[in-house]
Amino acid sequence: MNTDRWEISSRDSLERHEKLYTMLLDAIPSSVLLIDREMRIVSANRNFLEKSKRSKSDTVGHPLERVFPATILERMDIGRRIRQVFRENRPTSGERLTYRAPALPMRVYYYIILPFSWEGAVESAMLLMEDVTEQIRLSEDVRRLERHLASVVECANDIIISTDTEGRILSWNRAAECISGYAFDETKGKYFVEYCTEDRHQEVRSVLAEMNTRQNSVMAEWDLLTKTGDLIPVYWVLSPLKEGPSQSVGLVMVGRDLTERRKLEMQLLQSQKLAALGVMAGGIAHEIRNPLAICSSGAQFLMEENITPEFRKECAHKIHAGIQRASVIIENLLRFAHPSARTNVALIDLCSLVEETRTLVATQAKIQKIEVGCSALREPVMIPGVESLLQQVFMNLFLNAINSMPDGGRLNISVEKKGNEAVVRIADTGTGIHKADIDKIFDPFYTTSPVGKGSGLGLSICYSIVRHHFGSIEVESTEGRGSTFTVTLPAF
Repeated sequence: MNTDRWEISSRDSLERHEKLYTMLLDAIPSSVLLIDREMRIVSANRNFLEKSKRSKSDTVGHPLERVFPATILERMDIGRRIRQVFRENRPTSGERLTYRAPALPMRVYYYIILPFSWEGAVESAMLLMEDVTEQIRLSEDVRRLERHLASVVECANDIIISTDTEGRILSWNRAAECISGYAFDETKGKYFVEYCTEDRHQEVRSVLAEMNTRQNSVMAEWDLLTKTGDLIPVYWVLSPLKEGPSQSVGLVMVGRDLTERRKLEMQLLQSQKLAALGVMAGGIAHEIRNPLAICSSGAQFLMEENITPEFRKECAHKIHAGIQRASVIIENLLRFAHPSARTNVALIDLCSLVEETRTLVATQAKIQKIEVGCSALREPVMIPGVESLLQQVFMNLFLNAINSMPDGGRLNISVEKKGNEAVVRIADTGTGIHKADIDKIFDPFYTTSPVGKGSGLGLSICYSIVRHHFGSIEVESTEGRGSTFTVTLPAF
């Protein structure tokens, strides 16, 4: 009785172990085949049966050549490798297997054959196959993307450089080689700052150091030192190279050669100078021709003998007035070219200067029914400058504003201080400036006033004076609604 129980218990235990073994094999995400010495399939797990679309009865107990196509067995030499495992009792090295089940796309497996031993003897061989189709596809996509990106970098016309966090060069594309004359092998591992001019070394080091903690890009213009010792002007865009959301691993630097652009800018500037010179020459000729014509006519009358003393005196007066007119034009030109020798530069209270100038035009504004409002700071706003020249600027701007309101209106004047700058705004409700004229109002001899009412030098002189005081003058205008001139000057 005890013997029968033992046999039943042993049989139950064996069945449990077999079930446990089967469950373990089926839980493995890889395909597993157990093959005996006769090259027959002893067991196949669920993963293999599902991947190969085979049933267990059509697989277990059948020869290996019935399960795998003969072409695969011959090409991959699986039979020889299995016999080698039985003979040498050691696993094979990993190999790749390409397998296509009927009516299914091709799959790629990484497989290895392991000996299944008992008491030193190999009873069966285990074929373990891992489906790596997706991994291979992804790796091929990554390689394809890497090749594409490398091609983009190499074919780019702009300089593309990558560095580590210390500024040592890691990559140097073909454009960098062509522009600098240095091959990548000559620059690899060297500091980028070595290829900048010495006077920019400190600035470059500072910017590169800051980039390790920045999230956004930085723009800069640094000359690139070539192998021949020439300097190439380059506009750089520096971007941090991140590994994860915050860790900086280096920099990407994209540089554009500005040589051709600078040439075009110089050509454009030269053409603008020639155009301005033509306008100025035409303006000078036009402005001086009128008083000279008056002087010429008066001189011709004076050469006649039968003229009355009164007419002779009138001719002399006309000649004198014409000469004075020409002298004023020449003086204005000199002021435009050299607004200040800066020998009389002193600290000026800008608020007092603007208020004083406003009182000088108050009568003219009242006659033309113009309301003048002035909002200035109570405390002084001190600026360095030449008082007479700055007063000339504001007088001209005030009178221009008044003249733009022939039917009355309002003139608002304000003075404020912003940091190290003083800002004066002159706003009127006059006729405004035509959109086509607003870019030309500071050009010499450009005027929209009737003939004889202005020389076109007023705003040009204002612009020149303000620039010589290291300031700026800007205008905003809407035709029919008025204009606002803004003068900005350095302040203490």
